[in-house]
Amino acid sequence: MNVLVINAGSSSLKYQLINVESQALLAKGLCDRVGSNEAEHKHGLGDAEITECVAMPDHDHAVALVLEALTSGPTKAIDSLDEIDAVGHRIVQGGKYFDRSVIIDEDVISKIDEMAELAPLHNKAAIMGIRGCQHHMPDTPMVAVFDTSFYQSLPPKAYMYPIPYEYYEKYAVRKYGAHGTSHRYISERAADLLEEDIRDLKLITCHLGNGCSISAIDHGVAVDTSMGMTPLDGLMMGTRCGSIDPAIVTYIMEKEGLTPKEMNDILNKKSGLYGVSGISNDLRSVDERAEHGDERALLAYEMYSNSAKKFIGQYIAVMGGVDCIVLTGGVGENSAKMRRMIFAGLQTMGIMLDYEKNRTGPREREISTDDSEVLIVIIPTDEELMIAHDTYELVHDLIADPDIDYNEDLLFF
Repeated sequence: MNVLVINAGSSSLKYQLINVESQALLAKGLCDRVGSNEAEHKHGLGDAEITECVAMPDHDHAVALVLEALTSGPTKAIDSLDEIDAVGHRIVQGGKYFDRSVIIDEDVISKIDEMAELAPLHNKAAIMGIRGCQHHMPDTPMVAVFDTSFYQSLPPKAYMYPIPYEYYEKYAVRKYGAHGTSHRYISERAADLLEEDIRDLKLITCHLGNGCSISAIDHGVAVDTSMGMTPLDGLMMGTRCGSIDPAIVTYIMEKEGLTPKEMNDILNKKSGLYGVSGISNDLRSVDERAEHGDERALLAYEMYSNSAKKFIGQYIAVMGGVDCIVLTGGVGENSAKMRRMIFAGLQTMGIMLDYEKNRTGPREREISTDDSEVLIVIIPTDEELMIAHDTYELVHDLIADPDIDYNEDLLFF
């Protein structure tokens, strides 16, 4: 089965075409700056990738362009749209409604739209991607895969906030988490790598990049995660502040005369590595300046590592121990220095990093010492493959028994 995976952003549309049985990547690409006069389309694999400037006034046009590129031209991957058996859509926010991936129907779309208040740039764009695919492939089954569904297993003590309970009742204010598809993939892959049943493991999974999140996964079940009601909470990130004293928000607003939107922009787009260093949200640029003695860059670098270290410690306490810590994301996979700083001082907890393994080796590898009580592994995430697998499972079952409503026992409360 060939599954087209769509990840639609406010001004972008990423995609991959995957054969699920063989796990072969048949094609991938990116429509960038959708809606502008400077739109670009990158399509193809490796050296065969081409980039072209082309008009994309909206996501519907972007989808049409993607389907044309998949079926024609020098980088075509299939002969016709009939070879696309299903489409899987990445949805950031499923809120309280979805504890798993689902077949897309109008009711599902309406709930995705309802949850757009918590992810306005993502959910609305995802709906545009869905509508575009429905327009050009009306008979192709589609599946929604939610970043938040993995965290519907969190207990109330983890997802509730210590504010008046009425705000949970009136507005569903609670922790929803994010990056769930990535954490689910690397936790399952870690169990495979260790040749253990995930139900026998206590895992801490760390998705570290421009966006950062850490999750506690106890015997295959997510019991806590660092991101909150929105992706702003938790770790220090590229441009997001992460967890701070809430009183800081109103204090700065009053001092600077800021509107809620202006303050929200500061916390989401001008803070984190960028805000502290004054240089960049890219850790590589911050590190380069830190190596040349820039004190603010060094401070930002140290704050980033300290933030991750603290959440690892918290989740060891939450689960009463840990068997394996998994790292992924642009920073988690590629920055040996950051990994070294995060694990420095954790030897008394049985966590010992092997400096040579940390420095070099295959992309997927163990980097703890042979006598470390806790394993440390690097696993490149593959959210697209996870989306493709979920899509395959649901559509395969739907084809086998089209009369069953596979969404009927969803949360929907």
